[in-house]
Amino acid sequence: MKAKRYDAVVIGAGHNGLTAAFYLARAGLSVLVLERRDVLGGCAVTEEIDAARAPGCRVSTASYMASMLRPEVIRDLALDAHGLRMVAAEPTVQAVTPDGVVLPWWSDRARMRALLERFAPADCERFLAMEGRLAGLARHLEPLFMQAPPDMERDGLAGLADLLGFALRFRGLRNREIPELIAFATGSLGEFLDRTLESPHLKSLILANSLYGKHGGPYDPGTLFGLLFHLLGGGAESKQGFVGHVMGGMGAITQAMAAACRGAGVELVTGAEVSGVRIEGGRATGVALADGRAIDAAIVVSNADPKRTYLKLVPAGALDPEFRARVAGIKMDGPCGKFNLVLSEEPRLANEEPGSDALRRAQFTLVPWLDGAQAAYGEMRRGRIAEELWIDCLVPSLVDDSLATNGRHVMTCFIQYLPYALAGSDWSLERERLEAQLVRQIAQFVPAVGRSVVAQRLYTPADLEATFGITEGNIFHGDLRPDQLFFMRPVPGHARYAAPVPALYLCGAGTHPGGGVTGAPGHNAAHRILADLKRDRALRRRLAT
Repeated sequence: MKAKRYDAVVIGAGHNGLTAAFYLARAGLSVLVLERRDVLGGCAVTEEIDAARAPGCRVSTASYMASMLRPEVIRDLALDAHGLRMVAAEPTVQAVTPDGVVLPWWSDRARMRALLERFAPADCERFLAMEGRLAGLARHLEPLFMQAPPDMERDGLAGLADLLGFALRFRGLRNREIPELIAFATGSLGEFLDRTLESPHLKSLILANSLYGKHGGPYDPGTLFGLLFHLLGGGAESKQGFVGHVMGGMGAITQAMAAACRGAGVELVTGAEVSGVRIEGGRATGVALADGRAIDAAIVVSNADPKRTYLKLVPAGALDPEFRARVAGIKMDGPCGKFNLVLSEEPRLANEEPGSDALRRAQFTLVPWLDGAQAAYGEMRRGRIAEELWIDCLVPSLVDDSLATNGRHVMTCFIQYLPYALAGSDWSLERERLEAQLVRQIAQFVPAVGRSVVAQRLYTPADLEATFGITEGNIFHGDLRPDQLFFMRPVPGHARYAAPVPALYLCGAGTHPGGGVTGAPGHNAAHRILADLKRDRALRRRLAT
């Protein structure tokens, strides 16, 4: 790393940090990205599960499927030209209910209708009508992804103009859709499904695609929004509800981003842990590293979550105590875990439909009934591990055989509703018990898992925090709940990426529009910085010195 001053230094080489760095460098700024780990990518990385027991067997360690990666980011960074290739999942979701029924959610409407007419004829038209309503409402939200929220602290004509610009994004919204949109933003998923459908299997199918990393059980207020969130567009063609397998694992996304950054002149450094943001004269002037070095920069951009940034990296005296208290109060009730496995044989569902192709066999979710999911959330809130876990399973080696060697398969499992802190115990004592519980539960539906484990690696919420630096293992940097979205994310009055400290910005999932591998927060933060440069003379002078 050169001992020089940069226009901008970015803390963290996750996908949003890389996205922000690219846009800033493309605009002519000198940009340095610092990553604490020895690999670029943050939570979107592809790594060996166990190099000793299963060399060459790799998996997406944390984030594991592409869904809402913005087409604007794909296009601007030319990710396809840098090797990114995604294969659309079909079905987009496949639920395995507690009684062993396997139920897919096909993106093809005719195919889904045929399934419903056979499996749940009483719910067929209701399900399809619901799907159409959801798709329509989601379209109104999508334009909001790629812009900063309105400034709710701005009074006068300027504030009015800002709000009007925001409101114009909804000009296609019909009057009858307004209360629907409000209801979907604040309502209970479970209550909505109970009103809409009869089949408990269909309810669990929808549940399987709605509450990843979200706060609350399905009967808690605000959980209905997850239905809309996961229907937002993604992929190069912005296909609504897109879910895709990434060839080479999720690390292929961030490696392509890193290549784009290097092409734009960004300097990328791994093994560089930032210990603090330097503040001089009331503004950010660079960062301090854990090894004692200091980096000077006119602008500091943090891809860390708001709690880590404001409560650990920024000196306490630089922030108003009330602001720090609001940041400390950000709700983090959506921790999760990851369980990665190497298997000596393909893990096939016991009740798999004959003739299922590899793409279908590559993903399934062991999802509880609605009341079971609510109970699991309750156990998590009490610091306990539920007896029936919600486990989302992916077998990426069925789609990309480069991820496994010697005829083996890799399997990655997302575990919903694991507590960050255990009541009366800790994760060092409960790790082996949870691993055994996971193998046992999966093997009930996938017998091969009970007899073919070659290697395994569990990431508890505490492990995710320690490994990837995400507070309390919350993959979204804060719950996606109505009071923590849009102009209230991360906290009201500070939702437009700029920190209360001049020249400091946030660009991670804790900012609008939230989590997922979208690139939207990084894109929006960079454009906010560039807009500030145009109107802030002091900031421009800092770049010129």
